[in-house]
Amino acid sequence: MLLAIDCGNTNVVFAVFVGDLLKGQWRAATKTDHTADEYGVWLTQLLERDGLAPSEVTHAIIASVVPNRNFDLRKLCETYFRCTPRFIGDPDLDLGTAVRVDNPSEAGADRVINAIAAHATYGGPLIVIDFGTATTFDVVDGTGAYCGGCIAPGINLSMEALHMATAQLPRLPVVNPGNAPVIGTTTVAAMTSGVFWGYIGLIEGLVTRIKAERKEAMRVVATGGLAALFAQSTKVIEHTDADLTLRGLQQVHNRNSD
Repeated sequence: MLLAIDCGNTNVVFAVFVGDLLKGQWRAATKTDHTADEYGVWLTQLLERDGLAPSEVTHAIIASVVPNRNFDLRKLCETYFRCTPRFIGDPDLDLGTAVRVDNPSEAGADRVINAIAAHATYGGPLIVIDFGTATTFDVVDGTGAYCGGCIAPGINLSMEALHMATAQLPRLPVVNPGNAPVIGTTTVAAMTSGVFWGYIGLIEGLVTRIKAERKEAMRVVATGGLAALFAQSTKVIEHTDADLTLRGLQQVHNRNSD
């Protein structure tokens, strides 16, 4: 059984695969004070609750964009699952694809893994949009190579900044204003419309510019927590795929299995 860990800036997602089958996934907030033991007690209880034996985990693979979490995640795997994890970015790890950017070591582990999984599922060329703490737009060419992309502030980050930097604007959740007028007549309506439709404009504008620059037809795949919300309101997103990063980790593990 494979333990796949996707450590992002906001959440850490833990998942287990039996062969190619995703058997379960669980999410925890990314906090710098979580110890390996805290992760271990929490995760083993969840595995057992869902009928999965922690002792059956034999391998682990980690994609992390938060370096100060790596020590505890490694210790979690070694102490509670008796295995040494592989990290995306390890020099001896075969990704099975090219990373065609100026400094490959700077490419986010999650972005590269998304590119691998998206190409395996949808072919190429592609634009992969990941709605996380940041919203990333990544280009995958017809061969599956990762070719870079764009990074924009995530919408939740934008909403929080709007609240924190102003005296009278409230903290609001991200919602689709639906058929409400774009021109809001209350503060809440104006913020909801401006942030949501402004973000749709960001998505459509960057996708249009990327396609024009690449001079080719490209499918657009979205992943991340808010992918489904935005996919309902724009035609540029053709597919939503919530498990893209986890499948990418599983695919890289399979490629490097002994």
